[in-house]
Amino acid sequence: MSAQNALTPRIFLFRHGETEWAKLGRSTGTTEIALNSTGTAQVSSAAVILVGPGKLLDPRRLKRIFVSPRERARQTFELLLWPNFNLIEGKLTYTEDIAEWDYGDYEGLKNHEIRLLRQERGQDKETKWDIWTDGCEGGESRQQITERLDRLISQIKEIQQPYMHGEKPADVLLVAHGLILRCFTKRWIGLSIDNRLPIMFEPGAISVLSYKNNDVDEPALYIGLALPSEEDAQRRMEETPTIPIEPPIASGAYEVNEGVIKGA
Repeated sequence: MSAQNALTPRIFLFRHGETEWAKLGRSTGTTEIALNSTGTAQVSSAAVILVGPGKLLDPRRLKRIFVSPRERARQTFELLLWPNFNLIEGKLTYTEDIAEWDYGDYEGLKNHEIRLLRQERGQDKETKWDIWTDGCEGGESRQQITERLDRLISQIKEIQQPYMHGEKPADVLLVAHGLILRCFTKRWIGLSIDNRLPIMFEPGAISVLSYKNNDVDEPALYIGLALPSEEDAQRRMEETPTIPIEPPIASGAYEVNEGVIKGA
């Protein structure tokens, strides 16, 4: 990574770990469902490898954290950032703006079941249903998704704009869901949600966005990101003060007031 790019604020996208519905390919929007054992292991492994002082996702460099209110995303956030809660106090916001697409009538269904349902309703006689263009009956439309994501993107840019040249660390973390994070990526670079840009996002995976030329008006995909060197990681570790760490907070045991985390 160039010295210039190293100073530019980044946006980390983290998809929640696997759930039983995700494993089966069932559309999961508003339904509250926990991670399965595989999902827990995915996130826990990522936390050990990627998260911590001097690592790719350095909690000390986070300016804000936005998490979907759904149980699977909250659980993922807790697994990912433990034992670094002491480094992120006052930075967390749960927001529906990054919640998964509301599937409405299609909640819990697989893609082929959704298409069959629509055919039974006399729809899609010429083309197959496509969520990117058609949205979800009883749920959210493409326009509604666009509006809430654009609102969040504007907020993130406002947070990061004063620090484009590294005046202070200003990374942002989003913990959310596969479909909405792919939508977010498209909107970040100015593409419409129905743009055919192929994107894959595995459960328990991380992605990075940023800006070209330290310019808030040039949002970009960070498709090649160099990891911190061992020397740099060691130096950062040595610079980190030793702070007593409390036991992890149980899932859901949060009171969030204006972004401040407090044990419930």
